[in-house]
Amino acid sequence: MVLAGYLGICALLFFKQRSLIYFPPQRAALQAPQVTTLAAPDALLKVSQRAMPGPKALIYLGGNAEDVSASLPQLAQAFPDRALYLLHYRGYAGSSGTPSEKALVGDALALYDRTATEHQDIALVGRSLGSGVAIQVASLRPVSKLVLITPYDSLLELAAAQFPWLPVRWLLQDKYESWRYVPKVQAPTLIIAAQDDEVIPPASTRRLAGRFAQDRVAVRMIEGAGHNTISDGAGYVEALAWAR
Repeated sequence: MVLAGYLGICALLFFKQRSLIYFPPQRAALQAPQVTTLAAPDALLKVSQRAMPGPKALIYLGGNAEDVSASLPQLAQAFPDRALYLLHYRGYAGSSGTPSEKALVGDALALYDRTATEHQDIALVGRSLGSGVAIQVASLRPVSKLVLITPYDSLLELAAAQFPWLPVRWLLQDKYESWRYVPKVQAPTLIIAAQDDEVIPPASTRRLAGRFAQDRVAVRMIEGAGHNTISDGAGYVEALAWAR
């Protein structure tokens, strides 16, 4: 009976794991100046954007429950001279499809490639879950600046620590092992951490920072901020503006 129950829990985690990683908002909180559609395999993706002519652009990849349109005002403040493109993940607020690590990275690469047809200088910002997507994109495409907000070293390691009694390393499909991709990232990188992050252990963020060549990475701590409140913290917009 005990073994059957244990195996049942393992099966439940395996088949329901993505519902524990992705929490899609169903509608956008703010109306972007412009909304476009990006066609991807098996999905139509919504992109909230502020178009702007010129060489500079920024792509924003949000957190696991984030409506990225809510970040548009702060991004516009931090980046007055960059066109802004905010990707709504598959299944998130106007985008069809089902999220997975492979799909999200592929979609972000597709948005990068479309953006690169109009802009030569592309900065990349990834928050929380999106930091894992952003690192993979930056390892495969030329990025002028990379900003990682409340990032982690490995989602697999976080899950294994949370469920030490389960064989997470064999069950987890979307591992987001950011450390694997750091050696191929050439862009100057800023990590923005929350002093009181209750979701990502500080040790995980420190491990990630330590993977980078030290002349290519800087860390900025937002004092008194939590994982989900970091964007309300003093100095957050100023920190973002590093990537102008």
